[in-house]
Amino acid sequence: MSRVPRAQLFEFNDERWVPTSLRDAIVETLSRSLRWGGFLRPLAPVLDAFLSASGKHEVLDLCAGAGGPALILIREAERLGLHPPRFLMTDLYPRVSSWTHAREQRPANIDFVADSVDATQIPPLLSHGRVRTIINAFHHFSPELAQAILRDAVESQAPIFISECFERDPRGALPLIPIGIPSLLATPLFSPRDRFAKALWTWLTPIGLATGSWDAIISTLRVYSESDLRDLVAPFGDDYEWQYGTYDYPFGGRGCYFHGLPRRAGG
Repeated sequence: MSRVPRAQLFEFNDERWVPTSLRDAIVETLSRSLRWGGFLRPLAPVLDAFLSASGKHEVLDLCAGAGGPALILIREAERLGLHPPRFLMTDLYPRVSSWTHAREQRPANIDFVADSVDATQIPPLLSHGRVRTIINAFHHFSPELAQAILRDAVESQAPIFISECFERDPRGALPLIPIGIPSLLATPLFSPRDRFAKALWTWLTPIGLATGSWDAIISTLRVYSESDLRDLVAPFGDDYEWQYGTYDYPFGGRGCYFHGLPRRAGG
């Protein structure tokens, strides 16, 4: 159990007043760091086991960001000889250019919804036949919104899988440093758009480093603990089987996951 109280502080990549190019630079840097650092590799077999238990292979990826986690999990599933799932990426603020690039790399496993999708009110057409995933994004939501997302999944009888790259501990940001700084500096070279603006944030000023560092540290303070998550689902989750676990990755990092499956088969 975390001894650090949860803090609902702001992150720059959540704020609409932050220039789009800066927000994208932060998110792209995180996605690249996850890939270069292997931070999600141990999660692939966990997700595969969850999909097998659910009896579903299609994934509705909520809050997909720049799409990095889906690509990583697909590649790692292939490396391990597992059956990589098919992801349908969605977000309240779609990043169509990044998702288009991801789909071009894995057309058999990635598609997206170009329109805004509210994770608290998933249309039945999108939900049907799919599990829901929220990877490295659930901490962004207030308790009210987090509970609404979980409630919508339960009311739709949709299996849901949530994971974070750290538990609630500021030290959780430390493993990002060896990979995060090179990833930040590489952003203008690999970004699909706004490369000049991103060079301004990352090469010519300290703004990219400062905002990215702030977001990384604040993220560790916003993560929901196991007890928090179980409290969120307590009012409506009795018909689900909920499980919490952790996984380790390079540089001393530890991530966590929380997932729920309807107790009745065929949910």
